[in-house]
Amino acid sequence: MNAMPEPSAGTLIEESEEQGSTKAPEHQEARTGRSPGQVAWSRLKKDKVAIVCFAIVLFFIIVAIFAPLLYSLESVDPLTGVKADPYATHTELIDFNGLPEVGASSAHWLGVEPRLGRDLFARWAIGARPSLIIGFVAAAASTIIGVTLGLVAGYLGGVADKIISWVIDFFLSLPILLLVLAIVPIMQKSLAGTGDLTADEISQIRFIVLIVILFVFGWMGLARLVRGEVKSLREREFVQAARAIGVPTRQILFREILPNLVGPIIVSASIAVPAYITYEATLSYLGAGLVEPTASWGRTIADAQNLFATYPLWLWPSVIGLSLLVLALSLLGDSIRDAFDPTSRR
Repeated sequence: MNAMPEPSAGTLIEESEEQGSTKAPEHQEARTGRSPGQVAWSRLKKDKVAIVCFAIVLFFIIVAIFAPLLYSLESVDPLTGVKADPYATHTELIDFNGLPEVGASSAHWLGVEPRLGRDLFARWAIGARPSLIIGFVAAAASTIIGVTLGLVAGYLGGVADKIISWVIDFFLSLPILLLVLAIVPIMQKSLAGTGDLTADEISQIRFIVLIVILFVFGWMGLARLVRGEVKSLREREFVQAARAIGVPTRQILFREILPNLVGPIIVSASIAVPAYITYEATLSYLGAGLVEPTASWGRTIADAQNLFATYPLWLWPSVIGLSLLVLALSLLGDSIRDAFDPTSRR
């Protein structure tokens, strides 16, 4: 039998070069693992819809914060001799029918309000504050309550889970809008006592009452979501290992389980903000929200609807501002949800 020929030195060199060519070069960096938050942030930066919506929301936040600076840029009114103010009335700018005698000008960029002559741009800029404050504060408070109760119900189970689940089902079964319409005047009356309140005091009370009502009736959905996620996570190996070595329950909840829920929590909070802003505007429109003289988009829409055909400039800025803000926040929430969803492709 003929012996197999031994490979020559050149053949060995060629084979070694071919094998070496399939290996990654030494200077090439290996891809490191990224957290879900980093992956979501990377996807958000490439999402044009999210960028545009974030810019719109940031614009309204800047308008609300720097509202006094913005309406101070308007020129001095030649008839009144003063600059625009959201609360100062100027009946000298109104005719005997209650309609403005002046239109949009350098002194009043959006004209003046019928009957009272208040500057509409100043009231539009200041009116963004209640909507944003109520939306973000109520969303933050409801998120804290929902996450806390969801963690307790999902991790402890047993009696605690049954009680919290019953409370969630009870609140979800209530007609929230009807309850709010009834609760707001009741709480206002109880806080006022027997004394008479000024319009400013009534508006301040209703401002606080709206925030409390919105987050009291707004935590149930997030609590149910967190409860289901925690029930799944508590059976995972890293949680069982932490329990086996005696890690305290508080550390397990906040160091092991909660970091895995950041995505759903952020998504829920981002979707809750526009919902609360819409609720505030709706309640103000129905008369159960903020009252005069506090500037509010919902209050302005309610007052301006009767004169829409005669003076549409009173209605449109608040309608456009509210619609654009809610739409931008809703689309931004959808983009955040898709960014945290590994199965979506944007």
